[in-house]
Amino acid sequence: MGEKYAVKLHAIMIAVPYQGHANPFTHLAIKLASKGFTITFVHTEDAHHRISKSYQKRNSTSNSNEVDIFSEARDSGLDIRYTTISDGFPLEFDRIHNIDEYWESMFHDFPSRVDEFIGNLIESSDPSLVPFLVADTVYSWPATIAKKYNLVNVSFWTEPALVFAISNYYFDLLSTNGHFPRTDDPLYSIDYIPGVELISNKDLMPYLHEVDTTTVTHKILIKAFEEVKKADFILHNTVQELELYTLSILNQKQPTYAIGPVNLSSECIKTRVSKSLFFEIDCSKWLESKPPGSVLYVSFGSIVQTNKQIIEAIAQGLLLSEVSFIWAIRPKIVSSTDDNENVLPDGFEDNIKDKGLIVPWCNQNAVLSNPAVGGFLTHCGWNSILESMSCGVPMICYPIMYDQPTNRKLVVDNWKIGVNLCDGVSVNGAEVASKIKQLMCEKTSVGIRNEMMKFRSILHDALAEEGSSNRNFDQFIQDLRHKMHA
Repeated sequence: MGEKYAVKLHAIMIAVPYQGHANPFTHLAIKLASKGFTITFVHTEDAHHRISKSYQKRNSTSNSNEVDIFSEARDSGLDIRYTTISDGFPLEFDRIHNIDEYWESMFHDFPSRVDEFIGNLIESSDPSLVPFLVADTVYSWPATIAKKYNLVNVSFWTEPALVFAISNYYFDLLSTNGHFPRTDDPLYSIDYIPGVELISNKDLMPYLHEVDTTTVTHKILIKAFEEVKKADFILHNTVQELELYTLSILNQKQPTYAIGPVNLSSECIKTRVSKSLFFEIDCSKWLESKPPGSVLYVSFGSIVQTNKQIIEAIAQGLLLSEVSFIWAIRPKIVSSTDDNENVLPDGFEDNIKDKGLIVPWCNQNAVLSNPAVGGFLTHCGWNSILESMSCGVPMICYPIMYDQPTNRKLVVDNWKIGVNLCDGVSVNGAEVASKIKQLMCEKTSVGIRNEMMKFRSILHDALAEEGSSNRNFDQFIQDLRHKMHA
């Protein structure tokens, strides 16, 4: 294939600067570079600064500003260039507590910054490189900018295909049927969305329940899903066998490729890249002292915010369950606190003794893959679900926001590899303890664990040399080359 095409293709990749988006984008960059592509990977200056800080703390480097996350990838022969772009805010601006202000700017101001950046990059690039765009589906500008610079437009969706189907094509269907904006009916089922089996309104993404459609979330997503309809190709970080029906319907609309989970592909496992926005605590020594399958891992991801009542309920439930646990509580998980404030109940850390390990952040995949870990209390972020499935660890599902309620439906109702923590968001310590005991007890969780082993095999088979994700990725490369040389 390399001899057939004399020019070299150049992917300009821009991810949303959140951990759950940056991780798969980083791995996709490695996969593309492994196929001989040149990559320019673009992080926001804030994301780069945070990655550099965590890298510096881990490696005791002298200057965090000099960190290049792809240096080892280049040493291995991959052509990945790394650069940054300003999001318009100073580094000290709090992008979590001021999330609406931040995304208003990302909606109105950031596109012009990207436009200028891409224009300058194309003008200064080697003419033998033929550029194309790989952008996060959640952005509101890719098709507009791709059209301006005559770029092939590849959209990368980092959540389940089910969420894409509901959000992208069928706002109009929901509206026509009186289900968007929110209706007064407390509970109803939806059976008219192509590619989506019967789904309850409680399993829809929270923004589809809101009456006010002028919020920044609605503005961004509605514009983003208008833009993605103009994409030339759509890559999905999912597995074909997991969402076959939905993907088959989506593929009738646009060229669609299920290539996930990208972080587990052989190229990415072999190539080390610094991508964590947080400093990771090594939990391996603590886990060595625990029996196989005895530890519950608890984490609510990189951006979810909750309140002290929820934290206290989880803490009480962990104590009542008497199960060993690792709990990743990142800074700012409670919206009213600062980075250094302890959100745990008074005396909690004294009470747990060696039964529990509290960390601000850790390498989640390393923890889940440890034999001592037998369960995962999760917010149902898609990356977390894929990592848990790949490690064969069943889940207690506690969705809070964004795509998480819909992801929960897949895990609990469709695939039966997890249990619900509660109905809704409100929960108490007794409920938490009951679900922990249910999942961590071998007798009461045998069915879930058997199903999880089946799904673990599905993921690993998809990533085998002749597996569906590898075949789909190769087909995408072939189709992309054909389009760019047509």
